[in-house]
Amino acid sequence: MRGGEPPVQATPDAMEQLRYIRQTMESAGSFTAVPGWGMVGLGVTALAASALAAQQPTPERWLGVWFAEAAVGIGIAGTAMLHKAERARQSLTSGPAKKFALGFAPPLLAGALLTLIFYKAQLVPMVPALWLLLYGVAVVAAGAFSVRIVPVMGMCFLLLGAAAVALPGGWSNLAMAIGFGAMHIVFGGIIARRHGG
Repeated sequence: MRGGEPPVQATPDAMEQLRYIRQTMESAGSFTAVPGWGMVGLGVTALAASALAAQQPTPERWLGVWFAEAAVGIGIAGTAMLHKAERARQSLTSGPAKKFALGFAPPLLAGALLTLIFYKAQLVPMVPALWLLLYGVAVVAAGAFSVRIVPVMGMCFLLLGAAAVALPGGWSNLAMAIGFGAMHIVFGGIIARRHGG
């Protein structure tokens, strides 16, 4: 303010433009609350699940172990994501978070439906390839709205899933251990060190 001039009043049009600019900047950002330490924890439980699943005598019990692991993994990842988002003061309802979720969820829902179809068709030995491929698709799609290492991890899952298509059924637990166990631990550690937990 110079020489006693009255302050400039923001017009409704200017306020609307500022609101639009703020929303555009929020939606253009990256989702950085991918929980590295949560992924490490998820990887450790997946290694245990793989060992337990290998001992199951029927496809139903094998699937039961992995469904239980999926529930545990969702709990670990969800809790870790909430804590990381709180520490970073990033809203899980922001534009980048919504885009991340919209990229991540559909392939997983397709995987759940296709698992049922594979089970009914007695194709349970192919389920690990299915899960690794669709998880890879989910991570690549969601990773487009996150830090660069996330889509790289998704591509590694896709490659492992493609390899698992050709593996004999007896190798399925090894593929699951490598993917959901070891790869989560390795990439989770990288994310934790480079991107704040």
